[in-house]
Amino acid sequence: MNKLNRRSFLKQTALAGASLSLWPAIAKAQGSANGDIRVAVVGFGGRGGNHISGFRALKGVRVVALCDADKDILDKGVQRMKDAGQAVEGCQDMRQLMENKDIDVISFATPNHWHALGTIWAVQAGKDVYVEKPLSHNVWEGRKVVEAARKYGRMVQTGSQCRSSRGLIEAIAWLQAGNLGKILRARGLCYKRRASIGKADKPLEIPPVIDYDLWCGPAPKEPLMRKRLHYDWHWVWPTGNGDLGNQGVHQVDIARWVLGEKELAPVAFSIGGRLGYEDDGTTPNTQIVYQGYAKAPLLFEVRGLPASSQSERMDNYRGAGVGVVIDCEGGSVVIPSYTKAIVFDKDGKEMRQFDGGGDHYENFIKAVRSRKHTDLTADAEDGHISAALCHTANVSYCLGKKLSPEEIRAAVRDNKDMAEALGRMEEHLAANNVDLKKTPATLGEVLKINGKTERCTSNRKVNDWFTRDYRKPFVVPEKV
Repeated sequence: MNKLNRRSFLKQTALAGASLSLWPAIAKAQGSANGDIRVAVVGFGGRGGNHISGFRALKGVRVVALCDADKDILDKGVQRMKDAGQAVEGCQDMRQLMENKDIDVISFATPNHWHALGTIWAVQAGKDVYVEKPLSHNVWEGRKVVEAARKYGRMVQTGSQCRSSRGLIEAIAWLQAGNLGKILRARGLCYKRRASIGKADKPLEIPPVIDYDLWCGPAPKEPLMRKRLHYDWHWVWPTGNGDLGNQGVHQVDIARWVLGEKELAPVAFSIGGRLGYEDDGTTPNTQIVYQGYAKAPLLFEVRGLPASSQSERMDNYRGAGVGVVIDCEGGSVVIPSYTKAIVFDKDGKEMRQFDGGGDHYENFIKAVRSRKHTDLTADAEDGHISAALCHTANVSYCLGKKLSPEEIRAAVRDNKDMAEALGRMEEHLAANNVDLKKTPATLGEVLKINGKTERCTSNRKVNDWFTRDYRKPFVVPEKV
């Protein structure tokens, strides 16, 4: 879809004109001619609530519309805004927002499978976009988002709010200036409790308040074999990317930022499994990842199980549970949060700290006003590369084989970083009574990737996994 206009949109989606006719009255009531930036938020059953409050807190910015495929969530959100003294339009279909000339920005906090297509539709319609992480559900569509943002000159900010943290900006600049010598490795961590989502004995009956066709969008529209529609979409492949692509993409992004890498790693593989319980989830709850950059590797670890079967406390690695640890010739840096970095010398003695937050929404609005994508701290290009690192690791996992502990150890014996991480992973699983001989982990396929073309060169069939079959009419276009 190269051009969006009212006739083509109504023809394609068969949308009724009645709801669109409400827009002029609402825009007039709110004084749309006063120069304020007018925002619509799509998907606010979870993270989207932060989008609403974040934009409402900014001077010269107004939230004027809400959209959610769940009418119950939608109606409650519209009512909350009304109770706060602000009238907003509500709709279930985001395509109605694209048609409206009185909307400047669309902010997406939908499930992952909608991020890329929603963003592309919005920029084609002349809107700037704030889109939650991960920017994409697969490698190919993420690149299409970047192409669309550049072609239409729109601002696209990824919700990687750590990029706006003053503490991390200062710490990473200090580190990249060579103050701790050569960087040896950057390790991201997502030790975050993820309990079983249960096992359904029959498909979930979709409540009538939910437009399930719109909810599925680009993903297959199939009977839902899990107990809960919302949130647990993270843990199945058609809609989610596991915790690596959920929480983990934040820490992957920080680690790549530290390394200064601008492309996909030339080698990628992962090891893991959904271990410790059997449920309807398909993404790994335990995973270690290797991204083999030439200068220094980027490593990642996912742990969804607690420290042991006797505790709900989570593990940590050198002071970080959800964070990043960077090893250098002259010491190390531990980033235990979105705003703080702690520097240690070679003997483990603390040298200094960097700390300070920032307003990611404010940074986005600054770029919307300046019309310079270089003003964005988390431009679409950065969002794409960091998300794609998660995707290549997950593709490796999906193409892997379940092997015995001895076979997996032998496979990584010559990779000291992965061998060390594997040893700790085995100890963690043993503490949770997971017997890898009875429920083996998966050794992912080693992928060799051309960072410039973003294609797998070691096995061309892998490239089919870098995209997906889209369900019409929810298709990411080849030419944006």
